[in-house]
Amino acid sequence: MKPTHIEHIGIAVSNLEEAIKYYEQVLGLECYAIEEIKDQKVRTAFFRVGETKIELLESTESDGPVGKFIEKRGQGVHHIAFAVQDTDMALREAEAKGIQLIDKTSRKGAEDLDIGFLHPKSTLGVLTEFCSQY
Repeated sequence: MKPTHIEHIGIAVSNLEEAIKYYEQVLGLECYAIEEIKDQKVRTAFFRVGETKIELLESTESDGPVGKFIEKRGQGVHHIAFAVQDTDMALREAEAKGIQLIDKTSRKGAEDLDIGFLHPKSTLGVLTEFCSQY
């Protein structure tokens, strides 16, 4: 498994509409998609910056993962996502190398990508996501 590129950087925000205004009005980026992922208790907004995307994450419920993250750490960088050929294979390879997984198998994420997360305790404190288009 070798990532092909950084798929996106996830940023936790308290208010999605306010955050979108900043990215559009200050940075001049265009929000091209807003989506709710109910099982992850989150609303997302996406922006393109070259080949990489910025994903804003707003919790829809305070007990959701992003809500808990903001409560503990405040708004800011939440995770980095790497594009891989096969998310399930990348997860298996990481686990074989001693990395603790959050997801043993891939699941559907925003933009209909297959996603899987590595635990930050095993990745130098950075929540790491693998993404693929299958």
